[in-house]
Amino acid sequence: MAEADRPIRAQTAGTAPSATVARDDGPPNGTIKTPPRGRRLALLLSVPLAILAVGGYFYAVSGQSVSTDNAYVKQDVVSVSSDVGGRIVAVHVRENQQVQAGDILFQVDPEPYKVALAQADAAIAAAQVKVTELRTDYSTSGVSVTGAQSDVTFTQAELQRQQELMARGFTTKARLQAAQNAYQNAVLRVQLAQVDAQKAKAALSTGAQVPGENPDIAAARAQRAKALLDLQRTTVRAPVSGRISQSERLQVGQMMMTGLPAVSIVASNRSWIEANFKETDLDHMYPGQAATVRLDAYPDLELRGHVDSIGAGTGSEFAVLPAQNANGNWVKVTQRVPVRIAIDGTAQRPLIAGQSARIVVDIRKASQ
Repeated sequence: MAEADRPIRAQTAGTAPSATVARDDGPPNGTIKTPPRGRRLALLLSVPLAILAVGGYFYAVSGQSVSTDNAYVKQDVVSVSSDVGGRIVAVHVRENQQVQAGDILFQVDPEPYKVALAQADAAIAAAQVKVTELRTDYSTSGVSVTGAQSDVTFTQAELQRQQELMARGFTTKARLQAAQNAYQNAVLRVQLAQVDAQKAKAALSTGAQVPGENPDIAAARAQRAKALLDLQRTTVRAPVSGRISQSERLQVGQMMMTGLPAVSIVASNRSWIEANFKETDLDHMYPGQAATVRLDAYPDLELRGHVDSIGAGTGSEFAVLPAQNANGNWVKVTQRVPVRIAIDGTAQRPLIAGQSARIVVDIRKASQ
């Protein structure tokens, strides 16, 4: 038994050092070291205080602004068409070219309109000749009246002579009747000559609408003015300054129809932002409030602007097929209202129509 107990004591003695080593890792005398009370309290309060600080910040800044990512750059787009029809004979612009107001864009074949102008000149000449003839007719009508009056005087004297001879029995009744008939015919010829003179005078008269000019000549001049205007319109010029777009329809030899859009010009001198805000964001939004604009294309660029106007209807209201909510499957959806944001000053980078933007509107102050 004594020999059997030795291994057990030896094993116990061998494990004792490991227990001693474990106790050496802890603090002396077997006690656990704890942080100071103040430090522990600070650690416990730091997390709630941080949460309160963040919450307070968001509470303080909440309600000061509204924002939206549903915003895009807008620019005036002018569709240019020809006022006259014809075949395109020259094109002077290309896609994305910058043009100034008055620059030539393209030209329609002017030859048919040159012919029309020549016809109008001929019409003016014909009207002038006609007026000359009318003046001649009026002059000759005066001579006709004078001759007819002379015939009246002669036939009247002959009638009196025949009446005197008839009273003395020296003429026949037939001669007296012939003298009476000749006198009556002469009087009628005077009346007809006077009517013709009045007609010739009326043909030379001018109306109150175009005083001092014969109506036929005035009509021919108006026809010439139209022909000249059509000839000038065969050269199509840029109505505004901007950048050429959709110029693929401008091809030499292509027939141009009157009023059909041929090319578009994006007017880059005036840009604005169309921001679609939720209807719930409009409660404190007024025209004149300051706005900040950031473009996705230029992350480092910040533009200043202001609310120019608020739309008169939601986007769905002006859709081609407006939503019909008079059914059993109606679901309320927050509508978007277009708000125009005017850009203050000039942007340092070129603005392109359709660029995406982010808008933040300061609603702390209402417009006066």
